Amino acid sequence: ALIAKLAKEYGVAQRAVSDAEIEERCVLSLVNVGADILNEGLAYRASDIDVIWTAGYGFPRWRGGPMFYADTLGLALVLDRVRMFQATDGGDYWRPSPLLEKLAREGRTFADWDKAQRQR
Repeated sequence: ALIAKLAKEYGVAQRAVSDAEIEERCVLSLVNVGADILNEGLAYRASDIDVIWTAGYGFPRWRGGPMFYADTLGLALVLDRVRMFQATDGGDYWRPSPLLEKLAREGRTFADWDKAQRQR
């Protein structure tokens, strides 16, 4: 009742949200923030982020971690979905990472990023 009251008060339309959408929002948020972490030099490789999430936080190992999973989806699709959430929700929370934009535009992956880091 409290949620309905506040939603009405603030003009927030309520809707049913599927489990799949909740999962997608959670995972793509991890990917977008992970790309920012790489872009800012706080982590060296995308695979380092994957190890942290699979070994430390319980991300499903069979998916390989959020960055690997994003590569399997395709970064262009990931970027499209992030932009869709940004358009839907507004604000800076869903601002696409510049690295995600760059890799998607170039048709590259986080695995390509890791390879380039190893060659430095």
